[in-house]
Amino acid sequence: MFWNFVATIICGLAAAGIAMSIRAATAKKAPRWLIPVFAGLGMMGYQIYMEYNWYDQMTARMPSESVVVATESQAEFWRPWSFFFPQINRITVLDTSSIARNPANGDTARFQLYHFRQTYGGRVSKGTWLLNCPSGELVALTDEGKPDTREARRLSGEDPLFRQVCD
Repeated sequence: MFWNFVATIICGLAAAGIAMSIRAATAKKAPRWLIPVFAGLGMMGYQIYMEYNWYDQMTARMPSESVVVATESQAEFWRPWSFFFPQINRITVLDTSSIARNPANGDTARFQLYHFRQTYGGRVSKGTWLLNCPSGELVALTDEGKPDTREARRLSGEDPLFRQVCD
């Protein structure tokens, strides 16, 4: 987050430098307000660039055992451009190295899912899940290893999570 702040300031200063060059090239006939406008646009442009590249940056840093099984785009009113050009701001990642099948019958699989949410500090939540492959029932496990039926749901055979875990 600190380096993101530093980069934002540098982009603002660089854009202000461009405006100052324009003023110098026009013998100071260009208006003075051009400098802060360019600085603001430079900083805002960098932040928008970083928001739209968040998904690519996150997936590039993941280990090879990680598979993205779901993405979510959410438009927000303080980012009006997100209504026209949706950006991915939440991803669900399966750790394929954590998949453990039930040794008795192999019908159920236990695995770790990570949920990443785009914020300035970055948010990550981790959970252990249990999937019954024949029925497609997915249930979260509590910290004690007990099924939490409040979060139970059924996955279709075409769901990327179902295909990664059960195939």
